[in-house]
Amino acid sequence: MCRDRAPQANIDDVSISISQIEKAPSRLLREGRCANARVTEVEIDGRKWVVKDFSCRSWFVRNLIAPILISHEIVSIRRLKGISGIAQHIVRVGPGMLAIEYIEGRSLDKAAPRSVTPEFLEKLEALIRQVHERGVVHLDLRGGGNIIMRPDGTPGLIDFQSGLVTTHMPRVIVKQLEAMDMSGAYKKWKRYQPEAMGEYRAEELERVNRLRRFWILHGYCGRRKKRK
Repeated sequence: MCRDRAPQANIDDVSISISQIEKAPSRLLREGRCANARVTEVEIDGRKWVVKDFSCRSWFVRNLIAPILISHEIVSIRRLKGISGIAQHIVRVGPGMLAIEYIEGRSLDKAAPRSVTPEFLEKLEALIRQVHERGVVHLDLRGGGNIIMRPDGTPGLIDFQSGLVTTHMPRVIVKQLEAMDMSGAYKKWKRYQPEAMGEYRAEELERVNRLRRFWILHGYCGRRKKRK
């Protein structure tokens, strides 16, 4: 565990301290690269959390990059509170550490292909629309690592550190950002249920794919995400 000297902090109705995290049973999910957090799963008082820890990174990452990424995630998740499939609690443990409620399930890229049904994909689209209705875009749904298949077969979304609040953006920009998000669902249609995706989804996916060459966050921070 990387060390952060800040005291415990509180968002919503939950407090977590560094000492609790250090004493808790843990499992490494992702070591992360130089500009990314070290990510572990911990269990505290019977509740599972995903801990993102930037405190062992360089001064530049800890003091300039991490605060932005942590702020993005906090603001996004707080705006999405109450939506099933999104973490309901998030705690800023220190300036370089964040704890997020763990969502049970498997990342979509590790789920059995036969389980990714048209019904699941329709629910995924509905979940993404709910996120957009709250004025948030995720911006990292093209891969399968941030889409979760929960034990009841419904979708969840994780890792909002690339997310943005869109309420003060021009509508023309918001529409393109939302289309980029939704193309993540359409990409899954093409992979798992191509015969059922329909003409509109196929055309929209192709349109967004053409625009992606201009997408400045493509390959954001060079990260490769794995969820075990």
